[in-house]
Amino acid sequence: MKTIAFTGKRPQNLPWRFNEQDERCLRLKDRLKNEIESRIKEGYTIFISGMALGVDTFVAEIVLELKKHYPVITLEAAIPCESQSDKWNVADRKRYNTLLQQCDTVTYVGREYTSDCMIKRNFYMVDNANLLIAVCNELTGGTGATIRYAKEKDVNVNIIQP
Repeated sequence: MKTIAFTGKRPQNLPWRFNEQDERCLRLKDRLKNEIESRIKEGYTIFISGMALGVDTFVAEIVLELKKHYPVITLEAAIPCESQSDKWNVADRKRYNTLLQQCDTVTYVGREYTSDCMIKRNFYMVDNANLLIAVCNELTGGTGATIRYAKEKDVNVNIIQP
């Protein structure tokens, strides 16, 4: 089975920040949907999202939408720790919990928050993927570290500019 993991920036690091109605955000979501659908047609059936705010959430929603047309695909939530969403606002926590309930698999990479739980989650996703799709415009932060790790592990990387 062919698997894709995703990594990308959080809303505060995207050009439109938290405004998902911004045309740039809508274009990114369309590009992600087209990319995922094209990969489904290439035989990819498992999609892993880290379920963080921003790109991870967009991807989870897109995969679940496409699952209606491609019931063979599955969505795995790779959660860094049980408290991932505890400090998010009410609307974001509700969105997160709704998505979690629809995932085919929920994997907790760790139970407790630690200083490296997010990167452990990212490395878990790469270790279980044939392809990493990264939404970024510079190789910084956790997204940059995840891309570098994927390259070290000879996992193909496709970078999409936000």
